[in-house]
Amino acid sequence: MLPDEAGHFGPYGGAYVPETLMTALQEIGEVYAEARKDPEYEKQLKWHLKEFAGRPTELYFAERLTKELGGAKIYFKREDLLHTGAHKINNVIGQALLALRMGKKRIIAETGAGQHGIATAAACAKFGLECVIYMGRVDMERQALNVYRMRLCGAKVVPVDAGQKTLKEAVSEAMRDWVTNVRSTHYILGSALGSHPYPMMVRDFHRVIGEEAKEQILEREGRLPDELCACVGGGSNAIGLFYDFLEDKSVRMVGVEAGGHGIQQGEHAARFQGGKLGVLQGTKTYVLQDPDGQIELTHSVSAGLDYAAIGPEHAYYRDEGRIDYTYATDEDVLEAFQKCSQTEGIIPALESSHAIAYALKRAPEMPKDSILLVNLSGRGDKDVQQAARILGEGEL
Repeated sequence: MLPDEAGHFGPYGGAYVPETLMTALQEIGEVYAEARKDPEYEKQLKWHLKEFAGRPTELYFAERLTKELGGAKIYFKREDLLHTGAHKINNVIGQALLALRMGKKRIIAETGAGQHGIATAAACAKFGLECVIYMGRVDMERQALNVYRMRLCGAKVVPVDAGQKTLKEAVSEAMRDWVTNVRSTHYILGSALGSHPYPMMVRDFHRVIGEEAKEQILEREGRLPDELCACVGGGSNAIGLFYDFLEDKSVRMVGVEAGGHGIQQGEHAARFQGGKLGVLQGTKTYVLQDPDGQIELTHSVSAGLDYAAIGPEHAYYRDEGRIDYTYATDEDVLEAFQKCSQTEGIIPALESSHAIAYALKRAPEMPKDSILLVNLSGRGDKDVQQAARILGEGEL
């Protein structure tokens, strides 16, 4: 399966980094290739995913939401039930075990909404690793709860004040750190982005989402779902759900990007709505950029989705026509955030609310005997203060 040996998904992917990092990337690739064939590594990974992270996660029938919408049966894959509150812990545990295998005791990471940050901090506390998290100043302000959770687990959270002070700048700072400290440090990249082998590796660590979902829906319904949907920032939770269904041609897949205030320059983060082929932070993919190749400003109500590039594997499957991509605006996302909370008693992350926003529109269009499976990638505790401010309910 993709990618090729150089990390390309068709024309996308590859490794575009300073020469200083090529040796590190090669080492990670070699160690990961060995680990995948090592039964002991697989045993450790499965044990920590079960005992520490809380896998398997439930497949939940959203009965009241289904009845209210009057169309397809809606199921949630409950990644929000995992330790630290989102799917991110799957990848972090896998990479932390690789770091131990390489003898690297210092971990760096970037984070936007903070879910990758707290997952990394928690895993580093568990495994006794030094932890440094880079986070944009704007994201630190709107995700203050997660900043404290990271620090409580012993991580050093470094504010980034460059540019928009969000995820893109946090990635840049993490890469600068890695160049400086490459011999002692492993960079736990948080999404299916960056240079090879990261997109492949992160995807593989999240494949468990789709593997479980397929087994669970067959057990519950005796057949595959008609459609899957997931939010897409870099794309880790989405490719994790989609990957094991790629050969099932009857299953439609939809990735939902951040439409922000609407598809106008600087007001969204929907890379397939005006993005162009380019290179950003180590990989070739669709990037929001101006005619001179400068990275455009982005916006999303969700700190985890306002990134200017999309994972290269998503770009490939979009070109192939295997996965469709749409977007949800901030307005639709906040409506979905409230609707899910009030109808099902589940407060979803604003990232996940993009997928739910799609489901609210899509499910009524589908026959009642059809199945729409939504990846509920994270819980919304971290977002309630921001949502309250936006919805005019003041400070909590």
